[in-house]
Amino acid sequence: MAIERRHTEQMLHGQYAKMVAWRRHMHQYPELSFREKETSSWIASQLQEMGCETKLGVGGHGIVASIRGMGDGPSIALRADMDGLPIQDEKSCDYASKVPGIMHACGHDGHTSALLAVADYYLNNRDKFRGERRLLFQPAEEVTPGGAIEMVKDGAIDGIDAIYGVHLWAPLPYGTVASRPGPFMSAADEFVIDIEGKGGHGGMPHHTVDTIIAGSAIVQAVQTIVSRNVNPLHPAVVTIGSFQAGSTNNVIAEKCQMKGTVRSFDERTRKLIHDRLEAVVRQTSEMYGAACRYDIRIGYPPVVNDEAEAGRFFRVAAELFGAESVEQAEPLTVAEDFSYYLEKVPGCFMFVGAGNPEAGATYPHHHPRFDFDERAMLYSARLLIGMAEDYAGTSAKQ
Repeated sequence: MAIERRHTEQMLHGQYAKMVAWRRHMHQYPELSFREKETSSWIASQLQEMGCETKLGVGGHGIVASIRGMGDGPSIALRADMDGLPIQDEKSCDYASKVPGIMHACGHDGHTSALLAVADYYLNNRDKFRGERRLLFQPAEEVTPGGAIEMVKDGAIDGIDAIYGVHLWAPLPYGTVASRPGPFMSAADEFVIDIEGKGGHGGMPHHTVDTIIAGSAIVQAVQTIVSRNVNPLHPAVVTIGSFQAGSTNNVIAEKCQMKGTVRSFDERTRKLIHDRLEAVVRQTSEMYGAACRYDIRIGYPPVVNDEAEAGRFFRVAAELFGAESVEQAEPLTVAEDFSYYLEKVPGCFMFVGAGNPEAGATYPHHHPRFDFDERAMLYSARLLIGMAEDYAGTSAKQ
């Protein structure tokens, strides 16, 4: 019992118009992370119209759709995210966002639409597979602590043997796919540094404790953490992206606040940077006679693909799309909460190329004019099904 790939491709092409309609509906009515009430309700209604068994309210506004085939077999999870971003849509098209200040600027509408097509596909092919295909429609990927960890806590992947997820990726051209074994996307943590000194007249600095001087020293000092404390073979980034102090030219600032981010690919490096950051901030502040408060917000862990499942990706993708369309991705210092699933279950996170100048898909993710080549949704659906069925076929032979 197996699903023939030509049959899969033909069926999904027949669903393409639905995918586009679903995606454009979602694009017009985006909702922010943790607020996806109407989005979740709409997704549930589409699944229920298909006759799909669903569990609502998983990890917040998440949905788990379970589709069972004929007989015993592996339980394989496939995931899509659904939240939008607080960005004003500046595209000129008939499906631009109708919600002021909110848009789908990262492709999550395409992820959901592709997974809806996968649901429809499996529901119409129950006699051709064994086991369970569990589809996760996840909220709140964009904002920590994220929706994945809450779905895991609610049992979304209990009993799952493998999990796969895709991300439409505009920097890759349409027609290509990419992934990599091991560390793929970094952990992302945020920190805030508050410095308090003694304000005063700009012409009499000897009576003050200048927080701009202390803050500037901290900015310089933290740059040595990666260059002098971290193993140069372990990629990491420490960035201070906001420095707020003072209000005029002749007043020495009493307070200073800095905000930044830490990116790393392994827990040992991550902890080292956290420890060094706190020490540098406290010791530098003390050196200048200022008080400080250092707060760090732990974000998503790194996305680490299972070696065997990444190997499956390269083989399956080459069979589906041709070896010339498959790339090994470079590690990226952006974060994704798919990492929480991979901590529990073997799996692979994959990129599907969605950039195309002819389709106006030239802007980066999180840009007000972001868009993607909608045909990439077909690649996404084919890749998810291909990975799941290859796993099922492999497990059946063991």
